[in-house]
Amino acid sequence: MKTKKKFKLLKIIRNIMLFVVAVLLIVMSGNGIMTMYEHKQYPAWGQYVEVKGKKMHVYTKGTKGRTIVMLPGLGTAAPVLDYEPLLNELAKHNKVVVVEPFGYGWSDLTNEKRTVDNIVGELRSALQQAGIPGPYTLLSHSASGIYSVYYANKYPDEIEAIAGIDITLPQAVEYFKESVPGIPAYMSLIAPSGVARLVAYINPSDFLPKADKGTYSDENIKLTKMITAWKAYNKDVVNEANEMERNINATKEMTFPPNLPVIIFAPKIDKVTEDGKSNITFYEEQLKNVSTHQLIVLKGHHYLHWTHYKKIADDVNAFLSASPARPF
Repeated sequence: MKTKKKFKLLKIIRNIMLFVVAVLLIVMSGNGIMTMYEHKQYPAWGQYVEVKGKKMHVYTKGTKGRTIVMLPGLGTAAPVLDYEPLLNELAKHNKVVVVEPFGYGWSDLTNEKRTVDNIVGELRSALQQAGIPGPYTLLSHSASGIYSVYYANKYPDEIEAIAGIDITLPQAVEYFKESVPGIPAYMSLIAPSGVARLVAYINPSDFLPKADKGTYSDENIKLTKMITAWKAYNKDVVNEANEMERNINATKEMTFPPNLPVIIFAPKIDKVTEDGKSNITFYEEQLKNVSTHQLIVLKGHHYLHWTHYKKIADDVNAFLSASPARPF
């Protein structure tokens, strides 16, 4: 009798497991089919260039003034869409370029390690393949501050200014005595499994810009959800996050070149350490030896360009206009 009950219980467990596996397979298959359909239905806004045998998406708007290259923060699924309001404002007076790194937006995934040298090398190659000559003003958000500093130090003749939106800099870890967080490897399954698609549509507020209504168009929001389903926490993003500590170590001796104009936008944060350190004192320390610099503190969150895109564009334009030309 006990044997029969045990066998019946095992059969129930087996059936439940088979059902769960079947559901997962259906979701994954459906997600794969939807992704292929969406790629055909919603082509990239810009042009594709080949870098290391893979496709990178380069979007350009505007034809006059300086060439501003916008670099996304870590894990921003759709950089072109995320930057669109700021991009549109800047493009009124500049040539603005968004290079979507591997693992972002309409660009392919890659098997290349996400080292700072590889990421900057791929960026340079994409710009060259797209026929966009320097010098460039790098406009970076968050972790891409690391790549901007590396680029400006390794290829100084190609960079004429840096604009940063709450950027991460190599010296922050030592300054604040903090560790560098990573992302568990299993998170890379979120997009291919279809989980990202479900979450993006069930709870979109976790992925969409927190901005005033009308800042982002309905089309932009629809595409952002779609690309989030393709790319959220994909293997390149996970690898980039887990490479961050090594990238910081590789750049910790690099600072802003003294003759490089730098403007930084920082959110006003009340958090101050016991020894009086804050995000503002940190940026002030990093800028003190830069001959032409500006630090602008704004009320808001980490993605300041969601809510302050007009002010950021105006201030960047004014700063670049007033900055002395670098000798190249």
